[in-house]
Amino acid sequence: MKLGVLAEHSDHRIAVVPSVATKLSDLGAEVIIERGAGVRAGFADDSFSDTAKIAERSTILAESDLIITIHPLPDDEMAKLKQGALMISEFKPFFEKDVGEKIKQKGLQAISLDMIPRTTLAQSMDVLSSMASIAGYKAVLAAAGALPRYFPMMITAAGSIKPAKVVILGAGVAGLQAIATAKRLGAQVEAFDTRSAAKQEVESLGAKFIEIEGAKEDTGAGGYAVEQDEEFLKRQRDEVQKRAMGADVIITTAQVRGRKAPILVPKDTVEKMKPGSVIVDLAASTGGNCELTQDKKRIVHNGITIIGDSDLAADMPMDASTLYANNLFNFLKLIIKEGQLQLDFEDEIVQSAYITHNSN
Repeated sequence: MKLGVLAEHSDHRIAVVPSVATKLSDLGAEVIIERGAGVRAGFADDSFSDTAKIAERSTILAESDLIITIHPLPDDEMAKLKQGALMISEFKPFFEKDVGEKIKQKGLQAISLDMIPRTTLAQSMDVLSSMASIAGYKAVLAAAGALPRYFPMMITAAGSIKPAKVVILGAGVAGLQAIATAKRLGAQVEAFDTRSAAKQEVESLGAKFIEIEGAKEDTGAGGYAVEQDEEFLKRQRDEVQKRAMGADVIITTAQVRGRKAPILVPKDTVEKMKPGSVIVDLAASTGGNCELTQDKKRIVHNGITIIGDSDLAADMPMDASTLYANNLFNFLKLIIKEGQLQLDFEDEIVQSAYITHNSN
């Protein structure tokens, strides 16, 4: 079986790193890497030389039985794949609900890594959590870079500087990493989450938990926020506004799977924040938690810097690629046996991630 790994069109990461290419070869797969695919992540072609072949993109598209990318291939490149080929990527079928059917009609198969259930059994395969952790870390660094003052308290001969106040909305994987990073930088941190179970996690990291009564909870939401009723959202916005007026940094992470992100920081709240404050919105790709967020852009409104970016993990491509590749390998062990694809649809993980059922 030929397993092809392609360069990303607009991302410095690569889905398979040299150490994982070695493990895939040990499973019996013939690994083929696109020329230059890993260079931007710090993995030169030579680093793959012992375990993989280097080839041109056109060759990999035409010959591979299994194609791996982080972002889905465009339609014109899917057309160049051989019939029955299996693509592994993040197709986001909760947002593009007919993507599986479209791929099936092309005579192809697809596994969407973002559909792997976020359970204990599949934890080692969870690319969403790995990338969210990096995004939470990078969000704090982005905020620190944009903030016109220190994060930690400073006592100097020239006077004392108070620590920055950071408010984090959403205490999932990204939020918890943001809390830990902000605390390490010396900030005072408050965090909110609709899940009551998050309180213990937040406080264990040394942050103060913001409690708002009456939130709907769903333990099966897979790390995503749960859609709340308007009465709760109003109480939430009121509490956020109160905290925002004293905050130097707000980091938002709340996304509802398959829906637009909830507005947690409306325009009037932004306009009440202190000049020079920073908002980093990790929900930008689904509309943003801040009403003024523009995806993939940094804007300044009324003296407040708003950074909208849901792909901050791509800004740390070496470690992000390594973690992504390890998650991917742990999944591929389920479906590659003795160098051949064997999809066991009795397996809950495979069944959940395979989005083109009955395509073969």
